[in-house]
Amino acid sequence: MAQVPQTFFDALAVRTWCGLALAALGRAREEIDAINVYPVADGDTGTNLYLTVESAATAVEAVFAGYEAGAGAGSAPAGKPALADAARAMAHGALIGARGNSGTILAQLLRGMAQVLAAEGEASHTDGRGLRLALRRAADSARQAVAHPVEGTVLSVASAAADAAETAVGAQGTEGDCGIVARAAYQGACAALAATPGQLAVLEHAGVVDAGGRGLVAVLAALVETFTGEAPGFSAVASGGPAREGREGTVPGDDGEGRAEDCGDGPQDGDGPAFEVIYLLEAEDAAVGRLRRRLDALGDSLVVVGGDGLWNVHVHVDDAGAAVEAGVDAGRPYRIRITHFGVGDAHTRGSERPPRERVQRAVVAVVPGEGLAGLYAEAGATTVLARPGEPPASGELVQAVRRAHAREVVLLPNDADLRHTAAAAAEQARTEGIRVALIPTRSAVQGIAALAVHEPDRRFDEDVVSMTSAAGATRHAEIVVAERQSWTMAGICQAGDVLGLVDGDVAVIGSDVTATAETVLNRMLSAGGELVTLVLGDEAPEGVAEHLEARVREAYLAVDTVVFRGGRQGALLLIGVE
Repeated sequence: MAQVPQTFFDALAVRTWCGLALAALGRAREEIDAINVYPVADGDTGTNLYLTVESAATAVEAVFAGYEAGAGAGSAPAGKPALADAARAMAHGALIGARGNSGTILAQLLRGMAQVLAAEGEASHTDGRGLRLALRRAADSARQAVAHPVEGTVLSVASAAADAAETAVGAQGTEGDCGIVARAAYQGACAALAATPGQLAVLEHAGVVDAGGRGLVAVLAALVETFTGEAPGFSAVASGGPAREGREGTVPGDDGEGRAEDCGDGPQDGDGPAFEVIYLLEAEDAAVGRLRRRLDALGDSLVVVGGDGLWNVHVHVDDAGAAVEAGVDAGRPYRIRITHFGVGDAHTRGSERPPRERVQRAVVAVVPGEGLAGLYAEAGATTVLARPGEPPASGELVQAVRRAHAREVVLLPNDADLRHTAAAAAEQARTEGIRVALIPTRSAVQGIAALAVHEPDRRFDEDVVSMTSAAGATRHAEIVVAERQSWTMAGICQAGDVLGLVDGDVAVIGSDVTATAETVLNRMLSAGGELVTLVLGDEAPEGVAEHLEARVREAYLAVDTVVFRGGRQGALLLIGVE
């Protein structure tokens, strides 16, 4: 449906733009996913961009909803939010929802624009000159966020859009018309996108344009529609094969097989890092500067965006734990996502690396701490981190299933409360043609047991049965500290009491962590067992693992013990007996 043209950039224009950009990326998502060939073969740039803009649009809608609710209550004037409020919401929503390299860079582009738009203070709108400045700031700040910028990526497309916008204002003499500025930026971006294969050999070899740049063109097309009411045609940026036939206005496109992730970093020689690590970080500016240097030494594809105490960090590394530890040293990382690229498909080999096909089978697991995230990822699983009080939504699980890039996926929720969320995610993934089996694991230690018997070369049904049996044969317990007085199956506990939960129910109430853990372990082993798994949280007391290991050696001669460090996992200690 055609939009009512808006000459000026105000809060309503921000809202309209976000909605139109989301719709445009929704239509182009599969196309963009399909033309990824640089530098990481995980084929989800279109999906990442869509999810990033979805988060931005949701944040803007929340501002309008809050304003309208306040106006209805008589606490705010009638009308709409200030431009600054909508722009800040857009940038913040994109920051916290950014996915992958492409989404992270787009979040910084939107943040750069918001810095200019919000500088208008309480002004209701800005004009074409303000839009031109916003596009310039966006392009410059995105380059600064990427550790090693490379031409032929979304960064080139963003810079070309800003350059074209500046030229349009000077030539047309119509500084007040945002539509003219937006159209010039779009046309400049289209030309730059068409040139990307000539700037990166890997793109030219595959016959495609840069996927992130293609996504930015779609976002700029939505900006044109916001101010003119007309959506520019996409023939000039189509990613199909007509370019090879010499049709004017088209660009090299998809050969139906090329897939990878867009990035601003340079080409990779040989095999690249094995893991993608992404997290939000609460930290001071000085700490982030040190973090950049540390992560740059650990891996590549480093992008750090944000400011004002909140950052989105993205990097590709071989040591996922070290990347997370660097974030812990800098501040408070959360919403941590660690993706194992898989053997032989992590990075391209210059222009000679063949496009990646979907793997046959993968495991996606929800884990409660950074340490377990690293452990699961090293075992080949795609992980979703669940912080206490921050359970993942079904959309995050669906995205993790997509990132696994497999025809068959085993999903481990590792939490009884996530069973319905995981079921909804599995159902959504099935509609996309992915075969998903949900194993109702109730604890991360059950997930460890399931992952230990996972054999991707076995028939899918047989593998699922084996993993389910291993998880079901593992009793699980956790040691936590009571936050408040409450009635439990073991009696009334007080705030500060140490609780031992076995299979989800409080079985022991104590005052000492080590003594309570020993009592719980004895109860679990009284029914038999061959292996004890201990997962230590960061706040577990020193020596508790050694004490429990010694107790098992003394009293249960045929039982082995393994110990892992789970990081900030909520529980002081997780125990598994199988």
